[in-house]
Amino acid sequence: MKFIKKNIKGLFLLKFEKHKDNRGIFFRNYCLNEFKKKKINFLIKQKNISINPKKNTLRGFHYQKSPSKESKVINCLSGSILNITIDIRKKSSTYLLHDKITVSSKDQSAIYIPAGCANAFLTLEKNTVIQYFMGDFYKPKLYRGFRYDDPYFSIKWPKPKVISRKDLSFKKFK
Repeated sequence: MKFIKKNIKGLFLLKFEKHKDNRGIFFRNYCLNEFKKKKINFLIKQKNISINPKKNTLRGFHYQKSPSKESKVINCLSGSILNITIDIRKKSSTYLLHDKITVSSKDQSAIYIPAGCANAFLTLEKNTVIQYFMGDFYKPKLYRGFRYDDPYFSIKWPKPKVISRKDLSFKKFK
């Protein structure tokens, strides 16, 4: 497993060591020992699946505020996404920076998102299925979000076609 550093402190693109033979492909998409080697304390507390039938479905920006330690590993089981992570950790050296990463089932990679970052994604294909490994349990009282199109961040997205009422109802970050 390779951990490729991204612009945000603690954000990694994960590339997996694939084993291919006449049966197909096998790879590990999570290994506690590999995370420990990188000094990342990530224990899976919950696993979620997001099924998105339509292209250009947007989900986010979502996060859980402190004291939650909601880190995530996100990968595509089918389809592809444009994932955007924003560092909202006030004491971080990359505070308020964002990073765009495209993840697809074809490249079989994943993203590790550290706690204290907000995350959103837009599906780039029909029938995109996302798997999340969560480092904390869902805690409704700590759950927060802000607008995907907040002008404060000036993020350039492809035009979303499907967004939940809840995501549209979020206030701006600032």
